[in-house]
Amino acid sequence: MTLEIIVFVLAILFGIIWFWRESRSNSLYRLANKITHSKKLQMKSDNNKGFVHEQPFLMRLVWITLLFVIAASVVSFVTPINAFYIQYFASAIVGTLVGTYVASALIFAQDSTKKENLEKVFKKGKEFVEDLTDSEEDTKEDKTAETTEPEAAEEEEVKKSARDRLKDKGMIK
Repeated sequence: MTLEIIVFVLAILFGIIWFWRESRSNSLYRLANKITHSKKLQMKSDNNKGFVHEQPFLMRLVWITLLFVIAASVVSFVTPINAFYIQYFASAIVGTLVGTYVASALIFAQDSTKKENLEKVFKKGKEFVEDLTDSEEDTKEDKTAETTEPEAAEEEEVKKSARDRLKDKGMIK
């Protein structure tokens, strides 16, 4: 059990490092993309997608599992010891997935707390508060206008019933 926890923690650290590395440069993914795709289908130069960076959950799971399958086959081929590796394999995959999501949360938090972004959020909040105060004043004015003319609104509603309106639309016979 202790070795599993150690593998899990190391896998989380590995996932964080892998995600951070790919958020900086995705050259390895670009190389794989150039090898596997034709010239028309290759990714654009401004695309930041990597093996785990900007990938949906299932593709992250596929790439991480593929990496650990290759690593497990190399380890089992090189070492003469035949052990039960499935529990370490599973904890390494789950730990790496957790690490990539922790890293994405940290990088996203770092990007969203830059001064420019905080100024944008402050301006949006200011506008939102102004809209709320303006809408409260508008509703007060509307309420005073409604109290002076309630009879006209009631007459319009009485003119046609809901059944008549549905008949006009052809929804009922």
